[in-house]
Amino acid sequence: MKVNQFIDHTILKPTTLVSDIEKLCAEAIEYQFAAVCVPPNFIKQSKELTKDTPVKVATVIGFPFGYCAVEAKLAEIVLALVDGVDELDIVINISAIKNNDWEYLANEINHLLPVIKQHNKIVKIIIESGILTDAEIIKCCQLYGAAGIDYLKTSTGYAEKGASVHTVELFRKNLPPNVQIKASGGIRDYAFAKQLIEAGATRLGCSAGVAIVKGENAGSGGY
Repeated sequence: MKVNQFIDHTILKPTTLVSDIEKLCAEAIEYQFAAVCVPPNFIKQSKELTKDTPVKVATVIGFPFGYCAVEAKLAEIVLALVDGVDELDIVINISAIKNNDWEYLANEINHLLPVIKQHNKIVKIIIESGILTDAEIIKCCQLYGAAGIDYLKTSTGYAEKGASVHTVELFRKNLPPNVQIKASGGIRDYAFAKQLIEAGATRLGCSAGVAIVKGENAGSGGY
């Protein structure tokens, strides 16, 4: 298993430096990661740094709490598209889930998705699974699976609980086969990464990508 191909090499801390982005992109190219995931203000720089490589540039929308207005998320999306982003990881309104307002959530995704799909970009929807019940997660799988997203993503990494094997298995059981799964939050070693992939994850969002790949190499004898 070449775990590098599953990794979105990520830095989203509010104190991110230009030098951090340069290092992130250099590592992503060296280790052949799927993508880098960066704050919106670093999209242009990341695109330039990964130019002429297979590494995609992802950013986050409505991050990390998801409760900003639909119009604000739409504006963030448009600006990211202008800057050349390849993939968008969107935090949906988690408060709406907890308030059982599925009409709001349906309206939100129905406003955001067409704009992204018009530009043929990848959409990953973040639901912050660590603070949801299994029943709420299943409802999310049903809503977003039917909406036509590309990935359902477990977590922002900012909640107390991140990705789990149980959640990924629950996603896979309740999502259409064509919707992929991104696990993120708390993935720091190869053993856990491997468990998540075996459970059905096809992307891993993590800042420890290099350590994970080195862990795989140490265990398997080669990259």
